[in-house]
Amino acid sequence: MANILIVDDEMGIRELLSEILSDEGHDVILAANAAEARAARNAKRPDLVLLDIWMPDTDGITLLKEWAANGQLTMPVVMMSGHGTIDTAVEATRIGAIDYLEKPIALQKLLAAVKRGLQRPATPGAPAALSLAAINRSVPLRELRRRIEQIGENSRVLLLKVGAGSIAELVARSVQATSAHWLDLTQHHNPIDIAQLQAAHGGVVFAGELARLSRLQQKNLAFILDRLERYDLRMVVATDHSAEGLQRLGWDESLLMRLFEVSLVPPSLADIRDDLPELAAQILLHLVEAGEVPRHHFSTGALNALRVHPWPGGYAELRNAVKSIALGTLEEEIALADVRRIIGQPTDSAAFSLPLDQPLREAREAFERMYFEHHLRLEGGNMTRLAEKSGLERTHLYRKLKQLGLQPGRRSEEG
Repeated sequence: MANILIVDDEMGIRELLSEILSDEGHDVILAANAAEARAARNAKRPDLVLLDIWMPDTDGITLLKEWAANGQLTMPVVMMSGHGTIDTAVEATRIGAIDYLEKPIALQKLLAAVKRGLQRPATPGAPAALSLAAINRSVPLRELRRRIEQIGENSRVLLLKVGAGSIAELVARSVQATSAHWLDLTQHHNPIDIAQLQAAHGGVVFAGELARLSRLQQKNLAFILDRLERYDLRMVVATDHSAEGLQRLGWDESLLMRLFEVSLVPPSLADIRDDLPELAAQILLHLVEAGEVPRHHFSTGALNALRVHPWPGGYAELRNAVKSIALGTLEEEIALADVRRIIGQPTDSAAFSLPLDQPLREAREAFERMYFEHHLRLEGGNMTRLAEKSGLERTHLYRKLKQLGLQPGRRSEEG
């Protein structure tokens, strides 16, 4: 019989559903929240999931999006809720849920939904590419995703102003995350035709660096730009050049004016250094789900080494490193030594950005500033959580931030 994961924060419902499904001969796994559900999904690979929408930490819709974004929605998921609406049900179905049960759940409806789910064929093919929707704990990346969504509601073209450590591809993959259609202009060395646009319908057209496009590829870009609406395409291009700089490289001025109309400056990997462990872990998980590497997980030391590495090559360099590390590691847990074999040893203490060459007082202030900047960003400016984390009384905390020249978080965000 099947292996079924039940995710619900109400113990009574978990026990009731477990009893019913066990009597039907299924093996049942229970999870009381999203964290337990993630662990159970990774360890047990259930054949079907019954997922509650309303949970105290991460709601079921968010967890469903996360699984869809990191390629883990390979099993049928049936959503459950006692407070759901038609809009919620439609959204869940759009993300990938196969059914929706309203609480209190009638026995026959439960068994019918489970039967339908288990009769569905396994999801074929490779999972969709990793997108920002899979990164939930990082405040800067969550805000970036919201900005991308807002821009996407009003513009089909987005120019990313990037530099070293660019995450342009990750951003572009997040613009139309539900579509598998992806057209990288740098991979096309012949004129693009209508048939190729039809095949890419609803997808994303991407160029990682405009300055590297040949004259033919620039013509391809202009050709597609005129047909975005007709084929429901989005275009994301990136560059570390100004419009004037690209014009000096031979780009058409009118084309550049259209590309530079809506732009965004995404953070580099250096800007989100403290979020790199989560990003690296998600990359590894995605590679495992895609069958590109054996099942592994990172040790704390390994993740810290990835966090402090400079990554000038950006997201592509990080992804390639994670894949190489996973393929070359013999044990299930990836240790610090496994990471060092690929990225090498840190050159000096500068990798940790510690001010070791200053007098003690200045160095201490510099460290305190870094510490509070880091946690202010991590907690989204929430002063209650910052006070708890730092162990400082709130009045003392405000005084300390003022002394360091830092802006406290907004009181309205607290709670």
